[in-house]
Amino acid sequence: MKSINKIFLVLLAGLLFSCENQLDINTDPNSPTSITPGLALSAAQASLITVTGGDFSNLGGFYAQYHTQAPSAGQYDAIDQYNLNTAYANRTWTELYSGCINDLEFVITESNKTGDTAGVLIGTLMKAYTFQLLVDVFGDVPYTEALQGVNNITPKTTEGSVIYLDLISKIDAALASYNSNPSDTSLGKQDMVYGSDMAQWVKFANTLKLKMYLRMAYTPLANPAKVNALIAENNFLGTDAKFSNFGTGLNQRNPFYEVQIVYLGDVNNVASNSLFNFYNLNSDPRLKSVYRPNTAAAYLSIPQGSGETFNNLASNYSRPNIKADTPVYLMTVAESNFLQAEALIRYASGAGAKAKYDAGVNASFTAYGLSTALATPLLASGGAYEYVVGANTEATLRQVIIQKWASLAYINNIESYIETTRTKFPEIVVETSADYSIGNRIPSKVSILSGTSVPSILFYPDSELDRNTNIEQHTSLTQKVWWDKK
Repeated sequence: MKSINKIFLVLLAGLLFSCENQLDINTDPNSPTSITPGLALSAAQASLITVTGGDFSNLGGFYAQYHTQAPSAGQYDAIDQYNLNTAYANRTWTELYSGCINDLEFVITESNKTGDTAGVLIGTLMKAYTFQLLVDVFGDVPYTEALQGVNNITPKTTEGSVIYLDLISKIDAALASYNSNPSDTSLGKQDMVYGSDMAQWVKFANTLKLKMYLRMAYTPLANPAKVNALIAENNFLGTDAKFSNFGTGLNQRNPFYEVQIVYLGDVNNVASNSLFNFYNLNSDPRLKSVYRPNTAAAYLSIPQGSGETFNNLASNYSRPNIKADTPVYLMTVAESNFLQAEALIRYASGAGAKAKYDAGVNASFTAYGLSTALATPLLASGGAYEYVVGANTEATLRQVIIQKWASLAYINNIESYIETTRTKFPEIVVETSADYSIGNRIPSKVSILSGTSVPSILFYPDSELDRNTNIEQHTSLTQKVWWDKK
């Protein structure tokens, strides 16, 4: 499996970017024969989307309960069992550190040398996004002592809360520098997300900061003043941040599609009852955008983790509707609106939250290629998704987070899993009491954990522990990330 992904990764860098010089995205850009900040940025973005749109999309899909292991196949039994070992993240850790972050450091350093404040901002934002992801799935990670090469090959971990605050500080500094002296950037179209459109990157910066502040909502670092200042500025994403430079040829395709559907034969991932029935019971047309029908043109799902209890083929069930050219998203307009709705509920007595909630649902329909007119009856008075002020803050927030969960399926699966960990929505309940119409998850039927426990962190990879004596392995997959306080 890892060799398949590595072949895809190397070819992706060469084929997607049509570079005259072949670029190995694992190559250390600090000692290249020929490289530019633009090529390094393309390589970093390729590294990131290969992880988030590949391995982490698969993992997040299991843990957010968008899909489950198909019967008569067993590639991902360990994921469905909540039994991941310490080898799982070897490739992803290396790709994010040695590939993505290393290349982004080169982008920032070289842009600083030439006074390219726009390039510094883009590199800083991509680096912050990647480090946040690492913290969110691994907990404390090497940060203050990282990226020193041979000067420090055993960097200690930095506490996740410290990393978060420093990332926000660096985003603010890069924004201030750009705003005071905006530059044209040499990165140009080699920025595969926004093509160096700086107005979009500024919106991305504000939305990323809002997301990070809301991750802190249940911690002592919660900062209503900073959140309300961002809300007052009102300059958030209006265009999805996505990597869509995929093709239909061999090794040019969406990473989930390339590995799960092409190389592994589309035999592992089938629709989980948890999301499938939420859509189905609410007559939500997104069901047919998120899932494909089976070979009999019917839409069917199975309970999470039930695939080991009977024999059948994956083709008898609905499967993820990922195509060769399906984009990989970093953040979306829908997510941005749901973040704003949460912020308004938490810190502004809910004023304006309904409008942002409705806008989030509409934007989700648009992302799935559906008319917003199809969302109108669901959002209307008496509709399944009508915004209702709850008895308390959490009750009001719940509908926002459930809709975020429903909007992130195969858009950003790992983000959905992280948010279910932070908010505990959709709740995990025993199967006999599950109400899929309101959004519930169940313990996987093959779980090795007790009760309704599910993983909340990943083990550090063997590849890092074998080399770095300053990292101490987590005690279990239920150990909590720093912001997981609910």
